[in-house]
Amino acid sequence: MEMASRVEIDEDNDNKGSMWDLDQKLDQPMDEEAGRLRNMYKEKKSSALLLLRLAFQSLGVVYGDLGTSPLYVFYNTFPGKIEDPEDVVGALSLIIYSLTLIPLLKYVFVVCKANDNGQGGTFALYSLLCRHANIKTIPNQHRTDEELTTYSRSTFHEQSFAAKTKRWLERHVFRKNALLILVLVGTCMVIGDGILTPAISVLSAAGGIKVNQPHMGNGVVVVVAVVILVGLFSMQHYGTDKVSWLFAPIVLIWFLVIGGIGIFNIWKYDSSVLKAFSPIYIYRYFKRGGKDGWTSLGGIMLSITGTEALFADLSHFPVSAVQLAFTAVVFPCLLLAYSGQAAYLMNNRDHVVDAFYRSIPDSIYWPVFVIATAAAIVASQATITATFSIIKQALALGCFPRVKVVHTSKKYLGQIYVPDINWILMILCIAVTAGFKKQSQIGNAYGTAVVIVMLVTTLLMTLIMILVWRCHWILVLLFTGLSLVVECTYFSAVLFKVDQGGWVPLVIAAAFLLIMYVWHYGTLRRYEFEMHSKVSMAWILGLGPSLGLVRVPGIGLVYTELASGVPHIFSHFITNLPAIHSVVVFICVKYLPVYTVPEEERFLVKRIGPKNFHMFRCVARYGYKDLHKKDDDFERKLFDSLFLFVRLESMMEGCSDSDEYSLYGQQTERSRDGLLNNNGNTTCSYVDTTVSSVDSIVPVKSPMHTSVTVGSSGQVSGQTETDELEFLNSCRDAGVVHIMGNTVVRARRDSRFHKKIAIDYIYAFLRKICREHSVIFNVPHESLLNVGQVFYV
Repeated sequence: MEMASRVEIDEDNDNKGSMWDLDQKLDQPMDEEAGRLRNMYKEKKSSALLLLRLAFQSLGVVYGDLGTSPLYVFYNTFPGKIEDPEDVVGALSLIIYSLTLIPLLKYVFVVCKANDNGQGGTFALYSLLCRHANIKTIPNQHRTDEELTTYSRSTFHEQSFAAKTKRWLERHVFRKNALLILVLVGTCMVIGDGILTPAISVLSAAGGIKVNQPHMGNGVVVVVAVVILVGLFSMQHYGTDKVSWLFAPIVLIWFLVIGGIGIFNIWKYDSSVLKAFSPIYIYRYFKRGGKDGWTSLGGIMLSITGTEALFADLSHFPVSAVQLAFTAVVFPCLLLAYSGQAAYLMNNRDHVVDAFYRSIPDSIYWPVFVIATAAAIVASQATITATFSIIKQALALGCFPRVKVVHTSKKYLGQIYVPDINWILMILCIAVTAGFKKQSQIGNAYGTAVVIVMLVTTLLMTLIMILVWRCHWILVLLFTGLSLVVECTYFSAVLFKVDQGGWVPLVIAAAFLLIMYVWHYGTLRRYEFEMHSKVSMAWILGLGPSLGLVRVPGIGLVYTELASGVPHIFSHFITNLPAIHSVVVFICVKYLPVYTVPEEERFLVKRIGPKNFHMFRCVARYGYKDLHKKDDDFERKLFDSLFLFVRLESMMEGCSDSDEYSLYGQQTERSRDGLLNNNGNTTCSYVDTTVSSVDSIVPVKSPMHTSVTVGSSGQVSGQTETDELEFLNSCRDAGVVHIMGNTVVRARRDSRFHKKIAIDYIYAFLRKICREHSVIFNVPHESLLNVGQVFYV
């Protein structure tokens, strides 16, 4: 979603009067200058209104998790009785400065600016780094990928600090793998948040029943929470878009309510808590509390949970709208809410367990309970949706087994639903809620996950500031140093609570990390094997135009992960079968470290071998936000690109290049646009119009086909072009067959023990339970041909 362009009006009072005077002038008969001023005024006014509307909408998507923290922070900070009223002031001071340093200064005003064309989250930072340094572990990119309009990057001065850092990262594979593992750790912790946020938010909100009805047991609260959670996860397939219009009003009312209750409690109980804005009380708190004060930071940490979701859910809103919503609504309301609870606890130290609900005036108790429950559901929804998005991004990087991804909104591409992950999250969430039952244990687990995500973000931001922003090393050191001091302090505190529930996110993250890394490891090894076993062009040329087989009518679409060369699956196929289709197209679907690839730049097409071989390659490029779906529309665009390539080929000069990446090149926009003007109905895709030197063979004869003479420049006559187009259309009408590899990956006999475990058992099991390529691409069974082969990696 893009904001209207910003328009500034000259502030020179000598040339213009007040805004009221400007309105009066606009009512007069307009000359050219008056018309220009009217348009500028209207654009500025509409831009301001749009910003306010987006800031309002961002409340429901971005800040639900952060806003529900007052439900459980003080209870997790003081799980027992408060011994000294001064401890409340010290804890409040810690909360105030935690909210100021982490969400406000670090995330809202620094980290949010590191978005990837509006996309936030750990993978967005990683994609930025992949574009500015060669750190992607699957090397299937090429120089022409950098010419995409969404592939923004800058060059380095050879002696600059950024260039030295880039060379240091690229020098060893170990450093690339270490960076990938760091990203995966952060991702797995966010998945842990998707489990723990609904558990603690809904359980804390449902706890209000017990406060007003003391005779009810804790089991009733757990049952109510579980019922709400089952309903929440069961509704996910409808998508956020169906109910998102409710989110922003609910969260706005929630913030206004907790802020108003905070003001009331400060006025009624103890306004002296406002002295917590002095940092001296933090020093006194630690001096008086000792180790217990230090470990209580695990509870204070919960006041900034949801901050990582603030960055991950950035995709639908401009940074300025998120900043406005936080500074104008979220930040002041949270400060008032925590200050009000602290004022109440100064006089009611025994009520720390249910501090939020007990501080509510009796007359508005049940309305606030309903709003709190609704806000907890909204917070859970935002975290679950963010988890789906992260799983989708991991899929694009080859770091997660293939699962079904469903779009739930036609308006917002980022709103998706992953059924398999949804039910796994629900089971784990219910297990955590029913297993722990107490908020304090879930809070300890939640704090551990959040602080690790923040540490990962800090380390990635350090590289972003060096490689992308080119900041001076002093600024980098200042940002990294301050962030690590605060976050490592929190991390040291949550380590004391690992045995009190903090182990939960570590176990969950370890399980997901094992799955993601083993899947990526197996994918990388399979890709390397295919690269080394691909068929040479000399072997293809030696077969002749018939490829040594009978060419039957139709088009064969051979799916491969290789963006260059002829894959091993093809040689395996023609070795075992005596026939191949008259036209063969190798299709490579690959993902790039960009958030999206525009439709007009999606396809690259190239001819393989001489023209009478009728072999082509099509590379379909996607970003991590894009969803590739093998449907009629994709197939139509693919053939339109192929036909357009044939037309353009006769107009362009050839290019001498190596076969390794001769499929890539540049076309001239003039020739392309001129052709499209003559063929207005042609669907346009970005196609490569070069013919490699290997393809410029003269002449080539075949007993099955009339000879086609290809000039040294790669040009053919218009008559040949027309004949080939008719031939392609007739083959398309004869039928299209999708040829896919049914590959079994095995570790070599001399492999180490851990590699055999990873490949032969874990990776093999994941491949068995994940969705097949034919299902992901929605290929009809009647036109599917699986080719079995075994790879020893």
